Amino acid sequence: MGPDNRIPHRIGRLWELANDLSWTWNPEAPALFRAIDPPLWRRTRHNPVALLRTVGGERLRSLAEDPVFLRRYDAALDVRRDAVVVGHAPEAGTAGHADNIRADATPTWFDERYPALRDLPVAYFCAEFALHESIPIYSGGLGVLAGDHLKAASELGVPLVGVGLMYAHGYFDQTLGSDGWQEDADDPLDPDLTPLERLRGVDGVPWLASIRGGGRRIHIGAWRLRVGRVSLYLLDTDLEENDPADRGLSHQLYAGGADHRLRQEAILGVGGVRVLAALGIEPGAWHANEGHAAFMMVERVRWLMRDGRSFEDAVSRVRASTVFTTHTPVSAGHDVFSHAQMRDWIGETFWEEIPHREELLALGLHPDDEAQDRFHMTAAAIRLSRRVNGVSARHGRVTREIWRGLWGDRAAGEVPIRHVTNGVHLATWMSDDIAGLLDEWLPAGWRCTGDEAMWRAVRDVPAQALWRVRRRLKLRLLDLMRDEARRRWPGHWPESAHLAGAGTLMSPEPLTIGFARRFATYKRADLIFRDRERLLALLSDPARPVQLIFAGKAHPRDDDGKRVLQRVYEHTRDPEFEGRIAFLENYGLHAAHGLVEGVDLWLNLPRVPLEASGTSGMKAALNGVPQLATADGWWEEGFEGDNGWIIPLAPATASEKEVDEHDAGQLFRLLEEEVIPLYYDRPGAGAADDAPASWLAPARRAIEVAGARFTAGRMVRDYARDYYVPSLRGDD
Repeated sequence: MGPDNRIPHRIGRLWELANDLSWTWNPEAPALFRAIDPPLWRRTRHNPVALLRTVGGERLRSLAEDPVFLRRYDAALDVRRDAVVVGHAPEAGTAGHADNIRADATPTWFDERYPALRDLPVAYFCAEFALHESIPIYSGGLGVLAGDHLKAASELGVPLVGVGLMYAHGYFDQTLGSDGWQEDADDPLDPDLTPLERLRGVDGVPWLASIRGGGRRIHIGAWRLRVGRVSLYLLDTDLEENDPADRGLSHQLYAGGADHRLRQEAILGVGGVRVLAALGIEPGAWHANEGHAAFMMVERVRWLMRDGRSFEDAVSRVRASTVFTTHTPVSAGHDVFSHAQMRDWIGETFWEEIPHREELLALGLHPDDEAQDRFHMTAAAIRLSRRVNGVSARHGRVTREIWRGLWGDRAAGEVPIRHVTNGVHLATWMSDDIAGLLDEWLPAGWRCTGDEAMWRAVRDVPAQALWRVRRRLKLRLLDLMRDEARRRWPGHWPESAHLAGAGTLMSPEPLTIGFARRFATYKRADLIFRDRERLLALLSDPARPVQLIFAGKAHPRDDDGKRVLQRVYEHTRDPEFEGRIAFLENYGLHAAHGLVEGVDLWLNLPRVPLEASGTSGMKAALNGVPQLATADGWWEEGFEGDNGWIIPLAPATASEKEVDEHDAGQLFRLLEEEVIPLYYDRPGAGAADDAPASWLAPARRAIEVAGARFTAGRMVRDYARDYYVPSLRGDD
């Protein structure tokens, strides 16, 4: 569906603004859209396309004559002017990247440092991208990281194009039964209520490329999402030209068994390379964000061999221009397919022109696999990438140890795997309230720098001013939880106990602890419930009460994770806890913003060393929310002693059960002896507006450390300098 013709000419670029996701970090745009219809903005979960589709024409006409609105409108367009690529999506067979760069645009960070490379795009492949709640094609941290990567690349001017899959049925919509068991339903995506733009092939056909698999040709279409200067292409097989069995390949994220995953990843990797070629995009470097995209590398090897290169030469050329990032040490996060599956389904794709199947299959052999008859996607990605990295310093060390077998007898310290610690997009995850406060106290330009000296100015923010903002954010979170309860009560919840468990009885006064993430067993959401009586004493203390808010989804096929979620949920219905434990259902980006902004303390309890990075604590920190966590992922390097709390490591010889007991004991000790006393250390009588100066010291330091060292801007600059530019130049 095209632009809305009801929008008056004077504000006609509202549609353009809404259909480029750069609005999400434009400081003027959210307030502009909210002003159109505040209740509708809230009901659409801050979706400007849905807002403009729904708001009445009379309201739009009145806004076109409102001088206050027009000033906001002009200001939002002024901010956007230097933040986007101007032009239209490329058609099949045309130049597909640099054609849209404005000649008069302000030079970006990348332009100034690497002007000769600005026209050589980096192709960034990932199975999921989280950019906005209205486009539910993500499951968790990997997608959020990928979305933040695109946003930061746009701001910095890194010539990036994203490639992913268009999941028309989303991930899944979560509801909890009365017993707390997670029930999964489709979360369908309506393209007309999103900024998605369907691309067309030659002569207007809805597909741009195809692959062969399962004895059939599968046509692949693509949608484009504008993310400022960056374009994201989402591949789609739900086309009338395809067999019904193939149309569903792009319906849902991480759905089905191994065969289905294999086919999806062939669409992503092989199809992605072919779609970029059809669009005339010729990447100078390629980045696979996790092993799901490894077929992108294999397809490029095949292309080079088809053109007459030897296998060894083709592999060498692919390696020279490829970056691979691995995100997890957990075995379930690495896809493995049998050689039989490979031959049965994608043999036609990879070997239809060249008979090199054994060499290609050998790329995915794992040195520890005794049978040697499986294709390990991560092993293939490492072999086909010259530059490989983990996502935190600890994860880099763990990854070198895990994959040292690919380098024969090398010691782990000599394995050429590095790390780039993840970061989060500051303008997306820092609340407007905190940013507005920092505008008053930090030097101009603080949003775009990792200068630690500049960020030290956070220490000068007055306690009373920061506390007022923190109180406002907590009240907003409680409002969000009540709104969500009202949305779900009529159709989903048969019992009133659901309302208390949703947090409707919570107060802004108690120390409020947040825990929100994917419910995998190693993340230990239920660790705090190991000592019920000790927890009950904390939560029900009349002088120093505590509240807990949980959120997150278990993978639809992870029954162990669902059982952990169920155990957590059972406590929300326990009358002894008096409504002090809540579970926020159907966790997504919209709820995530409320939680990382509104709680007082962020909790992260992975079993070390299974958390590769864990970026939720960075988002909370940007909002003045300190973290209490195990010494894993980013927190091992991010903990400074005064910006939160860390659970010391258990003895190396401890069993898993002993580790859990140790960590639970240390968690309670820190809460009882340090965290809670500090929060309630008030100079006055404990009034609501009485700023706890002692507590706000780690809150300020949390902002300072996260802002200086753990933003997506710093992360993408690291990738550009140490990975992309050497790949684009062909450096060894």
